[in-house]
Amino acid sequence: MTTAKAAVLRTVGAAPAIEPVKLEEPRADEVLIEMRGVGICHTDMVMRDGHLPVPLPVVLGHEGSGIVRALGSDVTDLAVGDHVVLSFMSCNHCPSCAESSPAYCHSWVPLNFFGARSDGSTALTDAAGAPVHSHVFGQSSFATHAVVNRRNTVKVDKDLPLELLGPLGCGIQTGAGAVLNACRVRAGSSVAVIGVGAVGLSAVMAAGIAGATTIAAIDINPARLDLAIALGATHALRSGGDFTALASEAGCPAGFDYVIDTTGIASLVNAAILALAPRGEMALVGAYAPGTEVCADTTHLMSAGRVIRGVVEGSADPQQFIPQLIAFHREGRFPFDRLVQYFAFEEIADAVAAGESGKVVKPIVRF
Repeated sequence: MTTAKAAVLRTVGAAPAIEPVKLEEPRADEVLIEMRGVGICHTDMVMRDGHLPVPLPVVLGHEGSGIVRALGSDVTDLAVGDHVVLSFMSCNHCPSCAESSPAYCHSWVPLNFFGARSDGSTALTDAAGAPVHSHVFGQSSFATHAVVNRRNTVKVDKDLPLELLGPLGCGIQTGAGAVLNACRVRAGSSVAVIGVGAVGLSAVMAAGIAGATTIAAIDINPARLDLAIALGATHALRSGGDFTALASEAGCPAGFDYVIDTTGIASLVNAAILALAPRGEMALVGAYAPGTEVCADTTHLMSAGRVIRGVVEGSADPQQFIPQLIAFHREGRFPFDRLVQYFAFEEIADAVAAGESGKVVKPIVRF
């Protein structure tokens, strides 16, 4: 057993409390990670508030980075001391995984939201010896240590600032991947990003990498819009109900070629569909409330070949995409470090509050 400290959530909607815990030794296909950093993601808040099927008590956290400290017997491609970024979990045998599309794994929900390994077991116990749910997104990284499956780990170079890299495993790759993997934005095209938080700003930067010539950032927060311009947006537009007018304001009277919605607000999606150009594509990236509906005029969609697509985790295979994003960062083309503010582990409640309030784009808890 490994002794650690973890932020344990015991009540829906409450702040987690840091407690001593014990971790099982890694199983054959697992590794023990000593955490160096973990991003705060909106999905953590959705899980905290009971909107996803995550059981309690549980350790959340799913944008971790750290150092390998122990290996299961079947893990031969990592070594103790390796630096890794952690991402989501997938099964490795369903049709999606077989086609290098693990973000659409047929077992996505149980593997990432049920707070357990695929066999229902947890790796954590509290000070009284009672089980605590682990393996959220295969990692549960709001802790000093985590036991994770080998499939969750992406090896990275040791010269990189390890504490910075965790958000590449979820929020950053979600926005960038929506542009580069899911929509495959064409050079010379126009892209509108609705909501420029961490996911949206990652999409803005990726649109620049893709060679889009019009990149419209749409939000209600002036500071976020200013940052979007600094990161490559060509237009900063205040969100409103008339997206066709916003498209015209951005110099796209026929509409945008691509619209990336990160807000999760269905009414904005429905309004923005009308601002899609012929053959335009909309990517649904936000956390949409169950039961909300996308409504569109079928003739509007059919007659000009418009597309609405759902996007999970940027349609990414993390083993390939995270190194690609790191390469873009090294080249100065993807400065996601400009989104970050660090907090100590003991300040995790402050980090969550800073992210929820919009004060900080991407809080990272640093160990």
